[in-house]
Amino acid sequence: MVELSATSSGTQEVRAAFEEAKNTLKLTGRRTVLFMDEIHRFNKSQQDLFLPYVEQGLVQLVGATTENPSFRINNALLSRCRVFVLERLTDENMRAILERTLQKVAPGSDTEPPRAGTPEPPASSPLTVDRHHRVSDNVLNSIVRYSQGDARTALSLLELAINAPPSANEDVLLKNLRKSVVARFDRTGDDHYDMISALHKSVRGSDGSAAMYWLARMLTAGEDPLYIARRCIVMASEDIGLANDRALPLAIAAYNACQIIGMPECRINLAHLVAYLAESPKSTRSYEAYNRAEEAAKEDPAVPVPLNICNAPTGLMKELGYGRGYLYNPTYAHPVHNDFLPLQYKQEGFLRADGDLEGKVWDEDLLRQWEYMDNSGKDWEGRSKGEKAE
Repeated sequence: MVELSATSSGTQEVRAAFEEAKNTLKLTGRRTVLFMDEIHRFNKSQQDLFLPYVEQGLVQLVGATTENPSFRINNALLSRCRVFVLERLTDENMRAILERTLQKVAPGSDTEPPRAGTPEPPASSPLTVDRHHRVSDNVLNSIVRYSQGDARTALSLLELAINAPPSANEDVLLKNLRKSVVARFDRTGDDHYDMISALHKSVRGSDGSAAMYWLARMLTAGEDPLYIARRCIVMASEDIGLANDRALPLAIAAYNACQIIGMPECRINLAHLVAYLAESPKSTRSYEAYNRAEEAAKEDPAVPVPLNICNAPTGLMKELGYGRGYLYNPTYAHPVHNDFLPLQYKQEGFLRADGDLEGKVWDEDLLRQWEYMDNSGKDWEGRSKGEKAE
């Protein structure tokens, strides 16, 4: 078995490991297990180096990464591997680790000779580290909560708690422990995308409280406010759309405010915008209309423009029929008919009428759940309209 880390090894060391593995296979018939830690540190072109050796079975590659392999590992290499997800430790696991650690550092443990005359703590009392300092259940529970399933973080926090002065106030200690936890947020990693997705979905679901929480999580972790503002501009058209024409100008104004003011003050502008978008009525008519039109445009990109709506800047083009039959709408005191779509799409309604529920799902169980959970048990005001359409 060969162990390498992408943080300290380059492609030269990897090639040397492969050559050694090849020789070992020839001499002994045994394949080498290559463990590559932080494999995502190699860029995707460097990861191509692994492909022929993995395909030929010269090595058994075991790669470890803290990143999402879907984004950081070469697709060709990923398709030849099995992915095992190491989940976060449960609260019960974390508690067991902390208690076991405390027992090891307590007087009378194997790691420290017992002190003369030191009584053992009763089973019902908090675990004692020394005669003067106690780590209470409240502190242990807080450490479990702050560490979020990461045993290394939990042990570091436990060390801080143990080394705190015996006279330290517990509330102050907990505050210091909370401050020492580094927020797990990578502006290029999963959290970056997961949190903006959570914000977007909260706005779409008109949950202003949830939207405000995710906004605060991102800003306090150091997210670029302009990135959030840009996503809010998208929300204003994608999710609010024609239901509230003032959403898009406000989103653009908030983006400009973030550019001019910057953090920390622009958090107020973003909070204003997010609250407004969450509480606005929603409509995806324009967004869905474009998707339907785009699908038609891709289906046959060679469909010609109907002659009646073609431009006719020359006499020859007019003689050829360009613009013939087109009725200039402002000329008339009443509506007139023109054919604006190609013949094959004449009956297509890309932009549906307001209130058109065609293609929408009616799920009575989900509606009742929403009425119970989010509407204080009251019937939805649009229930009769929806049941009629169904």
